Amino acid sequence: MAVKPYLRLTRPANLVTAAADILAGMTIGQFLFATSGPWWLLPATIGLYGGGVVLNDVFDARLDAVERPERPIPSGQVSLARAAIMGAALLLAGIVCAGLFHPVSAVLAGAIALMTLVYNRFAKHHKLLGPVTMGLCRGGNLLLGISAVPESVALWWPLAFVPVVYIAAITLISQDEVHGGKRLTLWFAGALYLVVHSIQAAIAFRMGNGFLALPFILIHAGMIGYPLFKAIQNPVGPLIGKAVKTGVLSLIVMNAAWCMAFGYPLVGMITLLLLPVSLWLSKQFAVT
Repeated sequence: MAVKPYLRLTRPANLVTAAADILAGMTIGQFLFATSGPWWLLPATIGLYGGGVVLNDVFDARLDAVERPERPIPSGQVSLARAAIMGAALLLAGIVCAGLFHPVSAVLAGAIALMTLVYNRFAKHHKLLGPVTMGLCRGGNLLLGISAVPESVALWWPLAFVPVVYIAAITLISQDEVHGGKRLTLWFAGALYLVVHSIQAAIAFRMGNGFLALPFILIHAGMIGYPLFKAIQNPVGPLIGKAVKTGVLSLIVMNAAWCMAFGYPLVGMITLLLLPVSLWLSKQFAVT
């Protein structure tokens, strides 16, 4: 049995961004990085994210047979039944791993898994519910990282809405990835990006780490702003696809900015080092 088609289903480059969410969440929760227990959250997020994107292809199998026949399921490299079992098993593994650390983490993992199913089965192709539901999945992932210090979840849960807004912007863009899009939608996504960066900067300065985080926020803004601007100039599928891909992978820089904002420069640099790993994987496997 060939392994690569199954790996393709999990979007390996994206899995790295999910791990970066956990590191960022741990710094927001003010984890001391002195115990081994919370590291269960890393395989938890890999299971949850991997399971979600596998099931994405399961539910989109008929559509992909027309629009993306090269994908593992429509091309016949992976059967629909095996992909469904794989996706469900990964989601379950994610919940179990989270539960091995703390019940709060298990509840959050369960909520992420549920939102993943809701997105894939019902909300994906809805103009409003699709972006919001996908954003809630990523916001929940940041909360999963914060749950490394369980009592911090009650304090910092509003920050989960920042990745909700960010991922909602990417999802809005991605809805027109195949057939091309509208400039108004792309401009609106850019406005959402600006909201995200403004909130990050405000929190960083409030925490007394504004000048530490600001370079990372600006780098992130440049990374996602340029391909989005190119797509606005010419809203065709390939350029929109590049804007989506950059938006997803540059989440690592956004997470590094969170680490800096909360006074963890070493963790921020380690998080940033995940970017070349993700970029390398993106050349081997599809991101979207």
